[in-house]
Amino acid sequence: MAKNIQSLERAAAMLRLLAGGERRLGLSDIASSLDLAKGTAHGILRTLQAEGFVEQDAASGRYQLGAELLRLGNSYLDVHELRARALVWTDDLARSSGESVHLGVLHQHGVLIVHHVFRPDDSRQVLEVGAMQPLHSTALGKVLSAYDPVAHTEVLEVERKGFTPRTVTDLAEFESVLDHTRARGWAADVEETWEGVASVAAPIHDRRRMPVGAVAITGAVERVCDGPDLRSELIAAVRDCARAVSRDLGAGRF
Repeated sequence: MAKNIQSLERAAAMLRLLAGGERRLGLSDIASSLDLAKGTAHGILRTLQAEGFVEQDAASGRYQLGAELLRLGNSYLDVHELRARALVWTDDLARSSGESVHLGVLHQHGVLIVHHVFRPDDSRQVLEVGAMQPLHSTALGKVLSAYDPVAHTEVLEVERKGFTPRTVTDLAEFESVLDHTRARGWAADVEETWEGVASVAAPIHDRRRMPVGAVAITGAVERVCDGPDLRSELIAAVRDCARAVSRDLGAGRF
């Protein structure tokens, strides 16, 4: 059985200590509470401080939890709240459209699928929760890149790989796609990532009107498209779903 890393265990114990009891603790208090030498405790605190997980009050010298830890915690809560709020609406969307529905968020220069509703038929399907999709070619990724400034920056930094002859890789052309996405409020992927597969996605906003994710319908081109274009009723259904989830997150009307 693999051994735990002692320094990480001590850092975790330190964060738990700072999270409970008094708001701020001094070095001596922390060291004695965790039965650590002051030098050891100070070294761990210095590392946590450098990473933004701990802050030191300049006047008193005492330590408290840092903003980076709060940001990570809020990110966790936001994703789980997003999924919880979207459950009913995405189920309804899959049932009304007859296609698979995906809920995605920005994660590590890509789109992380946090919820997947199967196409409501008897076909064999694979659960894609936890899968990553590219930002530049998928409908989910284009929506996030168009509305989220962080996603926009990240998609410009990664290699825009050509998955099919339809994939847009040129920067100027891609920026034009994002402009078009913002103008109409939704994004499309017609065989740009996978041959024979089409998708349409719309953005989800939170109570601060910040983009927190996107929802998409995905299916075979012959079902999702009407000739060269996406079916208008599917576009409307995805946008209605995204607006409903946004309202439940406190965003109001869009």
